[in-house]
Amino acid sequence: MPTSPSGSIAVEHVWKQFRADRVRPRLHDQLSKLGRTVRGQRRGWRWVLKDIGFEVAPGGTMALIGLNGSGKSTLLKVISKVTYQSAGRCETQGRIGALLEVRSGINPMLTGRENIYLYGNILGLSKRTITERFDDIVEFAELTDAIDRQVKFFSSGMQVRLGFSIAAYLEPDILLVDEVLAVGDATFQRKCLERISEVVANGTTLLFVSHDLAAVEAMCERAVWLADGVIRAQGPTREVLNLYRGAVSEEAVVSIPTDADIRVLKVEVAPSDDALIRPGGDVEVRMALRAPEAGAARFFFGVSEGTAMPIFVTGHNTTFPAGDFELRCSMRNLPLPRGRYHLWACAWRNRVAETKPLFPWGPVTSFDVVGARPVRPPGGVMVLSPVYVDATWVLS
Repeated sequence: MPTSPSGSIAVEHVWKQFRADRVRPRLHDQLSKLGRTVRGQRRGWRWVLKDIGFEVAPGGTMALIGLNGSGKSTLLKVISKVTYQSAGRCETQGRIGALLEVRSGINPMLTGRENIYLYGNILGLSKRTITERFDDIVEFAELTDAIDRQVKFFSSGMQVRLGFSIAAYLEPDILLVDEVLAVGDATFQRKCLERISEVVANGTTLLFVSHDLAAVEAMCERAVWLADGVIRAQGPTREVLNLYRGAVSEEAVVSIPTDADIRVLKVEVAPSDDALIRPGGDVEVRMALRAPEAGAARFFFGVSEGTAMPIFVTGHNTTFPAGDFELRCSMRNLPLPRGRYHLWACAWRNRVAETKPLFPWGPVTSFDVVGARPVRPPGGVMVLSPVYVDATWVLS
């Protein structure tokens, strides 16, 4: 088999299985302590990765996306050799820097200083090389006054800062990052993303797991969508994210209760004066509903790129009749760049102590905007703009 170039990742037909308990874990632990068994306690196996295959070229950037339990973290552990596949081939070339969880690669009984040298030695770096980068690691982690303290006395935020700084500043050929940035504050998250950008610009291969889809789109050229241990889609990041967001929204629509006081029958999002929805254009939302009795309520519409925080929300107080009726909302100067979006809606009675909605907040339809692309600042700026601004620039 020919040797792959340094920094490459090749995953071919990888399967991974774990034992599955047939009794409740807590009961199983109690019985084990007592040395007892019960009928049905025998354990089977479950597959957490099923025929996974993809490649990342040296210097490439790949994201793994999917819901919790889809197999993303297990796949990273297989690639980093923390665990091994049950079948298939997983080959990497070069030094791997892995940040798989808050304490990954960190020995709590050692000081921060000792951990830096230990981790560097594991990566195969000389003591001189580690010393040359030591000050940068400590400064980035913001641990100047605590670097000689045992890590077991660090807060979780301090530990993740130390772990990330070591992994990123020792400049591995492959950097694996698994959702650990959510532990840090917003300022440190920005610093981490900027550092990842610098490392990638220097030729490091990145495999990135995050539920922050804006960060995924900003960081990675390609993406793999995992669901129940199977690859649902892979390709250019934006295309895969659109498929993933659409599937998540459809699943959320299905989960909306059908016994709500007001039923949503049909929803359309249409441009006011064109066949297509464009940035800065006007659109009209038309929603057909059915109510068993007349009443008064406050209706809300919101737009998001997925199931995360809406980009914007608008609301309106009105009365509605019994039976079928239509609610229309005109939105002027739509502030959205090109992409796929999801319309969310809900309704609440106009009562101070009301705790139950007439119908709950959830996605009701999706729509596409064509035209200007989202603005992507160059360099280390990691946030894609979710809004469109019609601006005129003048140099005088």
